[in-house]
Amino acid sequence: MKNKNNLIEQLKPLPHFTKDVVYQLGKHLGLEDSTVDTYISRFLKRKEIYRLKNGLYVSSDFFDKNKNDISYSFYLANILRRPSYVSSWTALQYYNLTTEAIYGVTSVTQKVKRDYQTKAGSFVYQSIDKKFFSNFSLVNGKFKFFIASPSKALFDLLYFKTNEFRGVSIGNVEDMIKELRIDFEEMEEEEQTKFYSMVNKLK
Repeated sequence: MKNKNNLIEQLKPLPHFTKDVVYQLGKHLGLEDSTVDTYISRFLKRKEIYRLKNGLYVSSDFFDKNKNDISYSFYLANILRRPSYVSSWTALQYYNLTTEAIYGVTSVTQKVKRDYQTKAGSFVYQSIDKKFFSNFSLVNGKFKFFIASPSKALFDLLYFKTNEFRGVSIGNVEDMIKELRIDFEEMEEEEQTKFYSMVNKLK
């Protein structure tokens, strides 16, 4: 019992952890991997830890303390599927370029698309060609995360919505931006120019 309590206490400060990390901590406590597996099952059953995906977890204690921090959600989005960056509606909301209520975190990856429904929220991953896997940066703070630039977030949104801009004119693009109620005018002029440059390269 003491070792089990010691193990969960060591997991509480971690923003996320893998099963291998739990095994390593268990070894320091003299626990066999099979015993650690039993403890993990008990932790999950008692909701002391939450499963984000197979082999990836977070303690309920850490999650409850940080669940209202948007940077933590974005950090987890980067961790769940690597490499990836936050984009589309989620990033546009982050930059205050849309008034639409956005639920869950949408990201872009080079891997196949995938969705994760977790205790920490909904995470959606859209797959893009590696030549378009660009124009994102690292935001430093309590939790670090990669996020698309405003122009790339809009590009990604329309890229998937229009099936890679097939048969779409610049006029169509401008109409869609208005229909989607995206505050394009609020985007910095340099970002607007970058957006049109990315679209024109597809023509």
